[in-house]
Amino acid sequence: MVMNTNIYQFRSNVTAHDPNNIKEIVSSSGFFSEEEIEIAAELAEEFLQKGIESGYYFVFAVLDGKTVGYSCFGPIPATKFSFDLYWIAVHNSERGKGLGKLLMEKSEDAISELGGNRVYIETSGREQYIPTQQFYFKCNCIKEAELKDFYAPGDSKIIFVKEL
Repeated sequence: MVMNTNIYQFRSNVTAHDPNNIKEIVSSSGFFSEEEIEIAAELAEEFLQKGIESGYYFVFAVLDGKTVGYSCFGPIPATKFSFDLYWIAVHNSERGKGLGKLLMEKSEDAISELGGNRVYIETSGREQYIPTQQFYFKCNCIKEAELKDFYAPGDSKIIFVKEL
């Protein structure tokens, strides 16, 4: 697939509208519970209150003035160069167009600029998340571990890592 990357604008600043933007993006997937959706938005709210002291950084993708994707990441406490990718999500209306890969690349660039050289990513092992797992493989991430029954019986935590 060839994609015109010029159609998206990217920003790292968090606005007062972003908690709601995040809720809309994450909700559109149909994957997440209300509690998970609230947690995603809370990270942006915490950033708005504390700034970089929150430990959260963001990349937002905007199309025609509307926020259609985002990532959230931050340094892992007590490590020298390791970061967690907490969230990467694309609005359902933009899925399959390469935006997730662009967000991943922009996040990796930001992490490198912040001094990070390893990114850790957690996702569910449920069948519903197979496309998510395939996405991380396509982004050259390595499946580092699987913790059986972590989230619930039959729902493993899969941990990916990517060296930058």
